[in-house]
Amino acid sequence: MPIDLIIFDCDGVLVDSEVISCRAHADVLTRHGYPITSEQVLVRFLGVSEKDARRMVEQEIGRSLPDDLEQQINAATLQSYASDLQPIIHVAAAIAAIDLPKCVASSGTPDKIHHGLTCAGLYDLLAPNIFSASQVARGKPAPDLFLFAAAQMKVAPERCLAIEDSVPGVTGAQAAGMTVLGFHGGGHCPPGHAERLRAAGANLTFDDMRQLPELVRKAGAKALAG
Repeated sequence: MPIDLIIFDCDGVLVDSEVISCRAHADVLTRHGYPITSEQVLVRFLGVSEKDARRMVEQEIGRSLPDDLEQQINAATLQSYASDLQPIIHVAAAIAAIDLPKCVASSGTPDKIHHGLTCAGLYDLLAPNIFSASQVARGKPAPDLFLFAAAQMKVAPERCLAIEDSVPGVTGAQAAGMTVLGFHGGGHCPPGHAERLRAAGANLTFDDMRQLPELVRKAGAKALAG
């Protein structure tokens, strides 16, 4: 079946932001009595919305965290974006080379997605088709966000190709019935990350955005190996 829509994750796929986000997340949690390193945040919460990560921590410690925790994390993250954030190398050219409808489906909050894409110079390439986990009941690894994005774009899920860098993202896109490419070229990806993405169900993995237009062509021609 041909591919009619490309669904991009944001953090770690479009913008090289995961290291920045994890550092901010760790600093805020530590300040509120939950000591954790940015490396531990990366392992535990990569691809998970801040709301769901908060629930996981609260269940573990048996108490509530501040009501504005997500806002504190976002503020700390955005403060670093202006000086530190970079787009994933070659992603702008890859987006321009793919002659298909495109959208973003991210676990981030709308303001974080907007600010990140703007700082990286990518917002105008993808707006207004930008969707956030805040618009659905369940974030990744549930399929809700992918199904919502496909519905908003009026494309059947099985005709969508998702680009993801996290296990929850791959899992959610697979559960939605989509073909998934696992990207492991971000600055946060440790050795063995490609294998983890394939184990989660990625149809194929890659680490260089210059490969993406040809991978999309192959997927559309049903030449993508499972």
